[in-house]
Amino acid sequence: MAKYTLPELPYDYAALEPSISGKIMELHHSKHHQAYVTGANTALEQLAEARESGNLANVNKLEKDLAFNLGGHVNHSIFWTNLAPAGNGGGGEPEGELRAAIDEFFGGFDKFQAHFTAAATGIQGSGWAVLSWDPIGAQLIIQQLFDQQSNTAQGTVPIFQLDMWEHAFYLDYLNVKADYVKAAWNIANWANVAQRFETAREKTSGLLVLS
Repeated sequence: MAKYTLPELPYDYAALEPSISGKIMELHHSKHHQAYVTGANTALEQLAEARESGNLANVNKLEKDLAFNLGGHVNHSIFWTNLAPAGNGGGGEPEGELRAAIDEFFGGFDKFQAHFTAAATGIQGSGWAVLSWDPIGAQLIIQQLFDQQSNTAQGTVPIFQLDMWEHAFYLDYLNVKADYVKAAWNIANWANVAQRFETAREKTSGLLVLS
């Protein structure tokens, strides 16, 4: 059985300063993300043991453990690549087809930013703000992802995610989430988001026929 592993970051821990401190990045990546990787692997191992023994009494708990921890692993793996150092791939505004799609579906980049910011700062408890491709409606949508796996539509493909768990910002911004979100725009890696957008459209085209 393949095991999940912690991906290396494409930049140094301090590379996103001052938007996100090196201390937060180190803790976030090496401790929090690693915990999700470990949790996902543990859940898979325990599910395999349960199948082998025929004792499936804990399957409900183990499935929830897998969903939560694998969700955390996937979300963070996307999040790290959605960011880049300011002035070195990070910041500015999207271009090309991604920009055209944002203009079409949100009425312009400023309106998209306002909507995404409201979704991010309005999350109750822990979660993520997510820009997703909806293959059924063939459109971009913004979603609030609660915890690591709840409240998003099945089949949508995340292309830009912002971690709104307190461990992502509290050491730098305390409880002022709006300042964290504002700073995040300075390190948004729109080239990565555009690539994910292109892939999402190509890979999901024709897979879903509902309307």
